[in-house]
Amino acid sequence: MNVLGVGVDPLTAEELEAEVRRLARGAERAVILNVNAHCLNLAYRDPALRDYLDRADVVFCDGFGVRLAARLLGRRIPDRITYADWMWRLAALAAREHFSLYFLGAPPGVARRAADRLGARYPGLTVSGTHHGYFDHRAGSPENEAVIEEINAAVPDILIVGFGMPLQERWLMENRRRLNAKVALTGGAVFDYVAGELRRGPRLLTDNGFEWLARLLIEPRRLWRRYLIGNPLFLTRVLRQRFSKRHARP
Repeated sequence: MNVLGVGVDPLTAEELEAEVRRLARGAERAVILNVNAHCLNLAYRDPALRDYLDRADVVFCDGFGVRLAARLLGRRIPDRITYADWMWRLAALAAREHFSLYFLGAPPGVARRAADRLGARYPGLTVSGTHHGYFDHRAGSPENEAVIEEINAAVPDILIVGFGMPLQERWLMENRRRLNAKVALTGGAVFDYVAGELRRGPRLLTDNGFEWLARLLIEPRRLWRRYLIGNPLFLTRVLRQRFSKRHARP
């Protein structure tokens, strides 16, 4: 379904895992992206980002705002799939199917600690490498070239890039064709959550559409603009899309 010009796949967590399995065993390189209200606000103003999202092999919902948008537009998205929970399921899938992972992102040491925690729960898991996200991301820079070489030497089945939006999407836009990984996914702060560096709010909030409020309470200085301004703006844009569709000529 289309939300603010971006196609979002109405997947359950089980269906997403089936797509990861299919693409990781396929012959072509694939990209799986996730969207929330913040991401769709960014894409609304950035045609290149919107086009990249719309051309991804899979785009899944990682936010209650996107589920609400679907309802307002007369459609249904069955699940909100957030990496803080889903990463553990992805690791279980990788261990079971013998897919190797590579973690790219977060401050130094965090991705490694995330890999260790996942490996402790799933002893058969192979994490072929990790690298922090604090390097020069510019195309052609020596640091960027070294990271690409390191990933390609590891030859992972699944690469997870956690730089935050929109840096992670732009980095993949620039470098995906050079990366020797079957499937590339964007994961935001996934490594921080799995490593225990970031905490989530109480389940009463996170399970009932108010994770944004929990995150705002935890990091108000960094996130106030995203939620207090971005959320109403997103809702306004979705309502405008609904109104324009209702009154469009056949």
